[in-house]
Amino acid sequence: MTETRPAATAHDHVFLGGTHAQNERRTWIVIWLCAAMMVLEIVGGWWFGSIALVADGLHMSTHAGALLLAALAYTFARRHAHDPRFSFGTGKLGDLAGFTSAIILGMIALLIGFEAVRRFFAPVPIHFNQAIPIAVLGLVVNVVSAWLLSGGHDHGHSHGHDHAHDHPHDEVRRLETQNGSLSLEIFEEGVPPCFRLYAGTAPLPATARIEISRPDGRAETFTMLSRGGYLESAEEIPEPHEFSATTYINGESHTVVYAEHQHAHEKTGRDNNMRAALVHVMADAAVSVLVIIGLFTAKLFGLMWMDPLAGIVGACVIASWAVGLVRDTGGILLDMNPDQDMAQTMRETIEEGGDELADLHLWRLGPGHLGAIVSVTTSQGRDAEYYRTRLQRFRALSHITVEVRPAA
Repeated sequence: MTETRPAATAHDHVFLGGTHAQNERRTWIVIWLCAAMMVLEIVGGWWFGSIALVADGLHMSTHAGALLLAALAYTFARRHAHDPRFSFGTGKLGDLAGFTSAIILGMIALLIGFEAVRRFFAPVPIHFNQAIPIAVLGLVVNVVSAWLLSGGHDHGHSHGHDHAHDHPHDEVRRLETQNGSLSLEIFEEGVPPCFRLYAGTAPLPATARIEISRPDGRAETFTMLSRGGYLESAEEIPEPHEFSATTYINGESHTVVYAEHQHAHEKTGRDNNMRAALVHVMADAAVSVLVIIGLFTAKLFGLMWMDPLAGIVGACVIASWAVGLVRDTGGILLDMNPDQDMAQTMRETIEEGGDELADLHLWRLGPGHLGAIVSVTTSQGRDAEYYRTRLQRFRALSHITVEVRPAA
């Protein structure tokens, strides 16, 4: 068995999300905001004799506690990211925290639902003049918390498109000629995709020609024209940009390979720790909105059953969010295949050269990072490095192990 090096740096097992540090800071800020509101409500309720205000302050303490779980997970994962005791890093710690938060949310949903049903059969008097302002205040705090937590959050995902054009440096290839090196690039910033040839340690040739060969056998020829400081193809490069390109220069030929990068499903890059914190805040906000509607309806029209009905609806909303979070984080903790489409594409990539993919394990190491164990049966005499190169198109693969077996 031959183990390839991680796709990024040798022996680097840091598989934290790209916005880990920012999310950690945002979570601590929201915790301090909730703690301040908690103290204000408890002290104010005690000072003015409002038990409702004290109760809401105690509820805010559970809110801060759930967010504290997320913040501590971020901090621990960062501090122990290089700890060799964690074979595949600490990237899953956020999923563990998210799973725990989801269980807590489910318990909260059950308690709210139980209390709401009980009040249907045993109504209690409601102090509207105190309850409504507290519910509005809770909504404001939750909206501010959600805004702080979600600031820039979406930019940390790995989007589900199969395009490498947002990584122009990946489109440059070096050609080593007898006179030195040249750079061949697929250029498409503001223009249709075309080849550009730049001088390196070797001078720019007067003329050149490029022929490409696609996997389906189609061939195309591109004439290179001088543009002053570089040569540019007169013809546009059709999609997809997956082919071998042979450049003919001064009687020499140089072949390089281009491949479309495959991105994992968006869920692969999702930070479930931040998602759990957001769900907790949004659940509180949703309940606050429903409570305000129920209180106003009960006060204006005397429909006292609207308040417990709002509680039941809120419990159902929270429960549905908790179930989704448990399902997603639980699958990651159990190393379920996070992207069936990507696994199938990996199989096709390995087998299109006539080899057989005997076994494939694909799992998530952390937000935006996947690990893979690949077992290949071949009669072509290829080594593990060949298959590792073939799999470089899958940008989410951060750690790959390749086993090569000779065909019987």
